[in-house]
This record gives sequence, C-alpha cells and structure tokens, in this order.
Amino acid sequence: MPRPVDVWLASGVRTPFAKVDGALAAYDALELSVPVVRHMVGLLDGGRPDFAVWGAVVPSLQWSNIAREVLMDAGVDPTTPAFSTVMACSTSMIGAVEAAGMIDGDAYNLALVGGVDSLSRVQIGLGQRLSDWLRKFQQARSLGQRIDQAMHVHLRDIRLFIPAIANRTTGLSMGEHTEITAKEWGIRRVEQDEIALASHRNTVAAWDKGFFDDLVIPVGEVKRDTIPRKDTSLEKLARLPPTFDRTSGKGTLTAGNSSPLTDGAAAIWVASSKGLDRLPARTPRVRLVDWEIASLDFRVEGLLMAPAFAIPRLLARHDLSYADIHLWEIHEAFAAQLAFHLKALQDATFLRERVKVPRDFGRFPTERLNPNGGSTASGHPFGATGARIIGMAVKELAAMPKGQRAIVSICADGGLGSVLLLESAQERRGP
Repeated sequence: MPRPVDVWLASGVRTPFAKVDGALAAYDALELSVPVVRHMVGLLDGGRPDFAVWGAVVPSLQWSNIAREVLMDAGVDPTTPAFSTVMACSTSMIGAVEAAGMIDGDAYNLALVGGVDSLSRVQIGLGQRLSDWLRKFQQARSLGQRIDQAMHVHLRDIRLFIPAIANRTTGLSMGEHTEITAKEWGIRRVEQDEIALASHRNTVAAWDKGFFDDLVIPVGEVKRDTIPRKDTSLEKLARLPPTFDRTSGKGTLTAGNSSPLTDGAAAIWVASSKGLDRLPARTPRVRLVDWEIASLDFRVEGLLMAPAFAIPRLLARHDLSYADIHLWEIHEAFAAQLAFHLKALQDATFLRERVKVPRDFGRFPTERLNPNGGSTASGHPFGATGARIIGMAVKELAAMPKGQRAIVSICADGGLGSVLLLESAQERRGP
C-alpha cells in the first residue's frame, strides 16, 4: 500500500515463554511487559520512542490502557503517547500495522510495538447480575435500604465470571473448531505429530546455535523457553490422547500437537529510515512491503482459515509465487491448522472458488517454513505472538541477501488473520 515513507521493522526482545502456571506464573501482564520495555528503551541511549502500541488479549479490571500503564511502570518518559490494541492472536502484529500507518518521517519515526499475556494470572470477576446487585447495594444510603437491597439477591445470581478460551458466538474453543476443520480437510494425526516434532527440533536447534541469544532476555531466574522438548519423538507424541474430541474416536488434536496456554511478552520496533538511525547499528531490520488482513464467516469456513485467504491475495497483488518467498513464518496455533493452511494454499479449486484468486502459485516450499521453530514448541502468549514471530522473521531475513522476501502469517479467533510481506532491503551496518 502506498506510504509517504518507507517503513522498517527491526527486531526487539521478548521474555522467555513458559506454560501456564509454570516458571512465569508469579508475573502478571504488567510485570512481564516492564523488563521488555525497559530493555528496548535502554537501547536508545537516553532517548524515547515517538509512541508505543501494546496489547493484551486477556482482559483485566485493573487497567484499560495497558500500553500506558506499561510505559509508566517501566519509567519511560511520560510524554510518550501510548495506546492499546487487540485482535486476538494477531494483536501485536496488528499493532505493527497500526504503527506503520502512523510513521510519517517527520514527527513519528520510531514506534515501540508489542504485546503480552499472562494466562497464569487471569482475573476472575463477578457475573453481571451479581455486579449489578453489588453496585446498587453500595449506593444504598441507609441501613434499611441496604437490608431491602440484600433481600433482592438470589442464589442464581451468585456466579463468577471466568474468561474462557472460547469463541463467544459459537461457544466452542479454538481447539474444538480446529478439530472440525481438520476433519473437513482430511488432516491425519501423524501429519500433525510430524509438524509438532519438527517445531520442537527446530526450536531446540535454534536455541543451541544461539539464534535466540539476542532475542530473549531473562525474567527473574527464567532465562530460556521452558516448553521446547529435546526428548520428544513421534512415538511419544503418538501416545498422547485427544484433547478436544475425546468421544468420537476420530479426535486428532493433542497436547503435543497444539500450542499450550502460555505466559510471556514480546516487542519489536517499527521505524522510518530516520527512526532506524536511533537504534544500535547492528539491530536486524527489514522493509515492510505490504500487509493483508482477512476476515471470514467462521460459521461457514474454519475459524482459523483466514490466512489461507490473505496469503494468496497478498501474493497476487505483487505478482509473486510461493517460490518467490524465501522465508515463511506461519503461526502454529495447532499443527492441524498449519497443515490445512498448506493444503488449502495448494488447492486450485479452493483458490479459484473460495479465495477468488484464480491462479497457480506453484509448490509450497516447506523447507523454508519456520526454520527456527514455531508456536507449538515455543508457546503462544496471545498478545505477544505477533511480536515474537515478526522478531524472528526479521532476524532471519536480515541475514539473507538483499532483495529476499518473507511472509509472516498469523491466524486469530473470530475468523481473522493477518499477513505481512517483508523484504531484506538494506545492508547491515556496523562492525
């Protein structure tokens, strides 16, 4: 899309990721975010970003604009504007798109973008009827009024509200929706387990070779992701029982081939060329070429199918084939979801009749997919995954020759999906 200035994405840092109620369970969303923001702003040698975008998917009654609260707790210059955003699992990717639209090469050259979720610190609230009653009880001005109001509370009203990892419209979880789509596309259990195994092996290998050393900062005593399994195997994965369809005998999604509920925070930079000059010279950076957001009727299509619509539309707009993309980073909410995305992207009938893009993009190069692992192994803190996956893509792509391209894709609850097209367009600077 036309812009007044080139927009660049530069790698940031993140916390280690840990399973819910695990190594990071003592930290809430603010406490996970603050060390990331402090580290990022500390790179600016006394300066500050021009603005910040931050997001969390799991709500909290303690704050409404988490972006502002994070900056205040991190000690960032309080004159820095900050706003919050949310788009389910695409939250911090959408934050990057929003920031890109605000970069003007004049007043706004450098944005701090990120997100967080602490699934270990989910706040439980009161049901709406009990909340209404309690508010009226507090408004009573006399003892008699309070006694009268107390008589109006009913046992059926005494309910707690616990946020659920489920779609509000259908009442089904993302895993239950994915089971349905996996059956529709004929995705086998072994295929899912193979994707999960590759994710773990690639993630472990990336940690071992130091790929994450400058992308992950310690939080307390936690220095590395706690989810990747070096000892997993197809045999071990095959022994796990179905998680979301336990009764039909046809369930294929398990704890091993699904991303776990995860705690963590992550951030990246969005900048103009002027903004890049304020970052350390060796910070990996790539050019944001274009983006696409897809939305579909998940009562008809699969809940997590939107990227299979967005990717072809984005490539067609630039007359690119799959082979023209040198790096693919596709979010693995579930191994099955990644599998049916790949199957749909190579289905001519699907592309022609449902995506309305009647062209052949060629063979999908799976050897270029998620080379440093994916969400199945790293974990998936909803608000942080966008910044995590973009940061990895930027580092990997920036090390490639000038002119190489990457696609970064994330599916999201609500039948939504977001995709970025990136290009290695600037030589690395510094010693």
